[in-house]
This record gives sequence, C-alpha cells and structure tokens, in this order.
Amino acid sequence: MISRPLYETLWHELAAEKPMVFLVGPRQSGKTTFAKKIAMPYASSLYFNWDNLEDRKRLASTPYFFQEVTRQNGAPPLIILDEIHKYNRWKNYLKGVYDGFSDRFQFLVLGSGRLNVYQKGGDSLAGRYRMLSLWPLTLAELAGHQARFADFRKHPLRPASASPAIHKLWDHLAMTSGFPEPFSIGNRAGYQRWVTSYDQQLIRQDIRDLTAIKNLDQLEMLYALLPSKVGSLLSIDNLATDLHVAFNSVSDWIEVFESFYLVFRLSPWERSIARSLRKSQKLYFMDYARLTDPGARFENQVAVELWRAVASWNDRGWGRFKLHYVRTKDHEEVDFLLAESGKPFLLIEAKLSDDAPDRSLLKFQKNLRVPAVQVVEKQHVYKILKNEDLDLLIISAARWLSTLP
Repeated sequence: MISRPLYETLWHELAAEKPMVFLVGPRQSGKTTFAKKIAMPYASSLYFNWDNLEDRKRLASTPYFFQEVTRQNGAPPLIILDEIHKYNRWKNYLKGVYDGFSDRFQFLVLGSGRLNVYQKGGDSLAGRYRMLSLWPLTLAELAGHQARFADFRKHPLRPASASPAIHKLWDHLAMTSGFPEPFSIGNRAGYQRWVTSYDQQLIRQDIRDLTAIKNLDQLEMLYALLPSKVGSLLSIDNLATDLHVAFNSVSDWIEVFESFYLVFRLSPWERSIARSLRKSQKLYFMDYARLTDPGARFENQVAVELWRAVASWNDRGWGRFKLHYVRTKDHEEVDFLLAESGKPFLLIEAKLSDDAPDRSLLKFQKNLRVPAVQVVEKQHVYKILKNEDLDLLIISAARWLSTLP
C-alpha cells in the first residue's frame, strides 16, 4: 500500500469542518485503498460499494442501513459510500443522509467521476459537503519534501537540493504514469497491460453505463486521436471533420472525458496580453505515459504536477487558483501560468532540452511582471538569470517540481 500523507492531512482538515466529504478523482487513482486506510483509526466504520449486488439490495430494503453499525464508543462511526453516484436518486439520498444523520456519523463518499455531473435536477447538495480530489501519484507527493505553501508563494523560484533519487522517480513516472498499479508494477510491459484494461473499463463500461452516448466506436476513435493534440491548440472543428461527426458531438464527448478525469483542459490567459487568444484551449491527459512523443509527454507530465498542486491548494482553502497558458495570435506562447484570484503570479515554460531562456518567456515575464521558471528534462541544470529587474530560473524539471506544495 502506497502511503498518501498529502491527502491524509487534507482529509483530516476537511472532515473536521463537515461530516460529509466527497472523495473524487480518476478511476484507479487509489480512492478505495485510501478510504479504507482512513477508516483504520475509527473505532467503528462501515464500507458500502454500489457495485456489490448485496450492498445494493441492502440499501433498497433498508435505505439508512448504516444505523445498524456496531458502535465501539461514543465517537461518530465512519460510513464509506463507494460509487453511490450510480444510484439514480443519489443526490436526494445523500441529502437525506446528511440532513438526518450528520450529527451522529461521518460520511466519506467516493466516486470515479465528478459527483455533480451524472444526474440532473433533484435537491441541491450545496453546503453539505467538502470536496477532496485524489490524483495519481506526482513527483512532489512521492519526493516527500514539499515546500510550505507560504514559503513557495513568497519564493517560488527556490528549489530543493539536487538529488539523483528525484530524477529516478521522475523517469519512473514518465514510463509507468502516476496511477498506483502500473507505478508499483514498475515496468513498461506492465503499464501497457494496465492501460489497455483501463481504457476498456472506462469507455466500454463506465462511460457506456453512465451516459447516453451510444456510438462508442467513434468515441474510442476520438480518444485515440487526442494524444497527438497534446501541446497544441485543440481544434474541435478539425476533430469533428476527421471523425465525420457534428461539432457538438465532439465537444460533448471531450466534456465526458473530462468528467471521468481522463483529460483536462487549460484556457488561455487573456489579461494584459496584447493580441491574446481568447477561446482556444489546450488538452492534457492524466495518464501522460501513453504519449509517444517525448516533448509532448514531458509537457504533459509537467502539466499534471501543476494541475495537482492547484487542485490541492484550492481544496485546502489557500486561495482561488487556476492554471492557464499564454499565447498570442502571433504564435508567441508560454506553456503555463499560475494565477491566484485572477492575478498572475508565476510563468512556467517546459523545454525538453533547451536551457537557453525562451524568448516568449522573457517577453511575457516583462509584460506581466512576475517571476518565471523554465523547466527542462535533462539533469544538472540550474541557472538564475535576470530579465531586467525580474528573476528567471532555468532548472531541471524534477528538482523544481519536487518542491511544489
């Protein structure tokens, strides 16, 4: 069992605020394992899984079956509800659970997709839960020496000490992805077996069962096309033409991929950038190991590290953070921009091997007046430069990313 202290700390913070926490994230990111570990210190706990037929029968006959849990002391038992969103009345059910029992129980609700997208209508759950996102393993989590957020926010260009072990972890992630099963198997053949099964389960089972999509063959074709689009502007029109389907169909299908945490998209940063793009998005995979192009895979791996960081900061209430990219109509681009409450605070450019400062990075840094970092794939890179009066760090990606809070 891989320890997840980053998320355990966050769980305790959220559970202290609300008696119901939603644990969401990609399929096979370790949610069930994590939930069962969370349950260990509880004197009394109960695990329910909608995919288990006996559990479904139990809920149908006794909706609030968890009241029967044997209490060992006066502390609230932990009730784990796994895949409950597959129940067609899950929102109303959880509302009843919260309103009727939140003073006597702690609830942890798991879902392999976003728990707020499957059903329309019904009573709102707003204000009744906290959201905890569990992502695949990232370098910062595995390295275990993340910076304190306050220190990072004040000094984002201060890296960790160089370590060969960090670079080995980075290369291992690139080969096997951060999903716990292939990461633990530890070789490319094991990853290939895992990813084939993973795609089949998601598209032919989860997406089929939980959406109204019938044309799964074209959905799979779209999914097969998307890896070649990583790092480029995403054109729905071009994809629709390639697949001979309507624009709206492709748009809807990509939203489905997002709702199941297969991919995520970044929007362009528009403010204070002359001739900025306004609508075009960039797409990245949660499982970047599937990408065959080294440059695209490296950029995607960096994107996942930053995406995890932003999600964790938001979950912890440290601010309102977003991840963007910067690009003008003249094709000048910087891969990533971190923003807090609508204000930029850090530019990040990903380069496979070039450790000379990128011209677009220099330009946008002077425009936005923020620190900037250029991360490169190769080891033993560490330069601190001045761009007029602004600091620019050029550094090996593994060394800098390992300290992300």
